[in-house]
Amino acid sequence: MPTLALSDVTLHYEIDGKGPPLMLIAGTASDSASWGPLVAPLTAHFTVIRPDNRSTGRTTPQDAPLSLEHWADDALALAAHLELGPVAVVGHSLGGMIALRMAATAPETVARLGLLASAPVRGGRNVALFDLMLRLRAEGQAPDLWLRAFLPWLFHPRFFDVPGQLDAAIAQSLAYPHAQSAAAMAAQVAALHETDASGLPALVRCPTLSVLAGSDLLILEASARAALAPIADLTITTIPEAGHSIHWDAPAATLAALLPFLTEGRQ
Repeated sequence: MPTLALSDVTLHYEIDGKGPPLMLIAGTASDSASWGPLVAPLTAHFTVIRPDNRSTGRTTPQDAPLSLEHWADDALALAAHLELGPVAVVGHSLGGMIALRMAATAPETVARLGLLASAPVRGGRNVALFDLMLRLRAEGQAPDLWLRAFLPWLFHPRFFDVPGQLDAAIAQSLAYPHAQSAAAMAAQVAALHETDASGLPALVRCPTLSVLAGSDLLILEASARAALAPIADLTITTIPEAGHSIHWDAPAATLAALLPFLTEGRQ
């Protein structure tokens, strides 16, 4: 089990494949396992590194200090530890904000930046949503209740038209042995609410691809485009029939957008 001991956390990470390095950074309440649909296709082209962000997965302790700076510094420390050199970094949702911070503050480390359903946008509706999910988890009367309330915000409506798919997804989530605890989720959400990353896009100089979801209820397309516009070398593409969990809703379309960008200029 690969780990990196830092000053206040022991960072767990997965590393697979062979080729140029590619770091994948997960979003809120997710860890390295959240990249499941993309791992096999990407490891055919890259050495794929997937850290468990502090407060998630097998990174310990779960109650370490949290901030955007902590998450980005952990990922940068991992890149230095593995001697990756300039590395392509792709982040989903909160992971995109972490990747954005990496690119803005350590341009010598991030060669290319991919943002999936991610942008530095703030909104009261998202704050209210996460606060509700935390209240449902804290009550604990029905462990699946918060997931039943949350998943419609993450997936395209067609996900719910497949008989049994919602129940199967919830059962899989509840059975996952490294699922984030309610307390760790609360701390992560609090750190997210306190984060203001609006100034980071203007500091990014590497080639950047934003892949947005046309049916994203958390990161609205128009708001994301406006927030990311200051990035100097920016390409934006939208997958129309995908929700916020874009790499699960539309893995083939997500890969079709990412691979040409990540392999551009390679021999």
